[in-house]
Amino acid sequence: MCGIVGYVGGGQAAEFLVDGLYRLEYRGYDSAGVATLDGHGVLHLVKTAGRVDRLQARLERAPAPGAMGIGHTRWATHGAATDANAPPHLGGDGSVAVVHNGVIENHAALRQRLLADGYRFLSETDTEVIAHLVDHCLKGAGPDADLAADGYEALVAAVAEALAQLRGTFGVAMMFRRRPGVLIAARRGSPLIVGVGRGEHFLASDASPLVGRTGRIVYLGEHELAVVTPGDLRVVHRDQGRVRHRVEQLEIDSGQVELGPFDHYMLKEIFEQPETIRAVMAGRIDHDAATAKFGGLNLAPHELRAVDRFLMTACGTSWHAALVGEYQMEALARIPVEVEYASELRYRNPPLCGHPLVFAITQSGETADTLAALREMKRKGYCTLGLCNVVGSTIAQESDGGIYLRAGPEIGVASTKAFTSQCTVLAMLALYFGRLRHLSFDAGLRVIEQLEQLPEMVAGALETNDAVRRIAEKYAGCDNFLYLGRQFNFPTALEGALKMKEISYIHAEGYPAAEMKHGPLALVDANTPSVFIMPQGPVYDKVTANLQEVKARGGPVIAVVGRGDTEAASLADDVVEVPNVDDFLQPIVSVVPLQLLGYHVALLRGCDVDKPRNLAKSVTVE
Repeated sequence: MCGIVGYVGGGQAAEFLVDGLYRLEYRGYDSAGVATLDGHGVLHLVKTAGRVDRLQARLERAPAPGAMGIGHTRWATHGAATDANAPPHLGGDGSVAVVHNGVIENHAALRQRLLADGYRFLSETDTEVIAHLVDHCLKGAGPDADLAADGYEALVAAVAEALAQLRGTFGVAMMFRRRPGVLIAARRGSPLIVGVGRGEHFLASDASPLVGRTGRIVYLGEHELAVVTPGDLRVVHRDQGRVRHRVEQLEIDSGQVELGPFDHYMLKEIFEQPETIRAVMAGRIDHDAATAKFGGLNLAPHELRAVDRFLMTACGTSWHAALVGEYQMEALARIPVEVEYASELRYRNPPLCGHPLVFAITQSGETADTLAALREMKRKGYCTLGLCNVVGSTIAQESDGGIYLRAGPEIGVASTKAFTSQCTVLAMLALYFGRLRHLSFDAGLRVIEQLEQLPEMVAGALETNDAVRRIAEKYAGCDNFLYLGRQFNFPTALEGALKMKEISYIHAEGYPAAEMKHGPLALVDANTPSVFIMPQGPVYDKVTANLQEVKARGGPVIAVVGRGDTEAASLADDVVEVPNVDDFLQPIVSVVPLQLLGYHVALLRGCDVDKPRNLAKSVTVE
């Protein structure tokens, strides 16, 4: 959640800061602000509750000049979304400006101590506690600690002393009124990236603000602090002292963060799915061995063959992908799978006997609950794999091995292309583990054939866009939806319902279709559409019977079916036909019209499709 940007160099900082905050809007926020320091030592602070557009309007009336600055979009955790609580926050008499992602768990105790020391608080935020604490430590280091020409050692020591007193997670950036040309950034559990330019450096929560500014980046590691000046970058580790940082190439191009011909990022990302699925599979199919291959598992085949159980942990859409993976793994690899909400697993102590392998599945690689669950499983000595989309993310760094989704930046808050990429990777893993065990060469080739046809099948599902729009116009006024599927498409029903509720604010629920008669059937009426996901397969007749139960009670039915299905067309009120694929790939194809349905209904209801209320893209708080 939230977005940090920073700049130090020869240009005007505010221009980069505002542009960067626009690019970080997808992370979720309810207030925004910037602080800059000009050449006369004057600190300019402009902030507001609301959107970056409102911040931009204020800056047009009261510019914030200066060649260095920091900015932030805040998602409220401590204190309401007000101008006073908007970032950045100042410490002491304005000697230090701070922006911060994460949650400081001991902020209340620190606030009381600082109040006793005479500090005056202007907000309810935990970020202001950091600002005053840094000021307090600077004063304790001597009156000129923030001016000492000693290579920044005194400044770094004072900041490190303050950060050591914080409990919780943070990504933090700060600048000092009496030390122009120096930014300090630090990370504990919340990502920060430094962009390396010529005579300038940039800071950001993720890579999107850096696209078009620089192609060279440095991922700050856990417990690292960076001293950033126009011409230099120094990185200090909490325990190891100064460390050599590695400059990497930024793998994102400008086309991936621009809308192009689309009205919204969500629609753009839905239509990118054929290409992102191709990217997932590129170089990972081995026809000679009739299997998949992955370069980052970091476990030998004999070690992987010894695995006798999978534990998959995730949140939200990634949890639905894990449920799809459960069906895929058990069908192709014949290995038992447990799927756990990460928010529950992190506080449980499940008995895992034998040789389990833990999968942490996440788009951002920073999801707080998933990261905590991963760390708990590592503490217990289990092997872990991370499936994530963001290179250099915390989960990618802390897993024993992992697989990148290669989906490119996903900017819309409601995940679409990451879900289908996750399901594709899991299908490939199921093939890989199946071939390690019982799956024959010919059977492996048949799976590969289906996988290689998948991008075209998803492209075929995208052809339903116009039909789905017409259906959305028919039902956009409804306040409740039911989504129903069985076997592989039960998780599809859950994901379709989530897409509807998170962007249109309509109450929607997903169920196994046969469970309708065990309670949810009471919800069926003429104003509650039921969306059945029912492509041809082993349980098609059973789902058809469930559909008839809804129709018998006057409920309207939308059916997502395989092409050429005349039986469902004769029963349902509205039908969407998708290409026919094997059941282990059906969720990847069938979810596409459900994504489009949520999108079009939200548009018709006047909702902000890319930035739904109360939500954030990267959930870095518990």
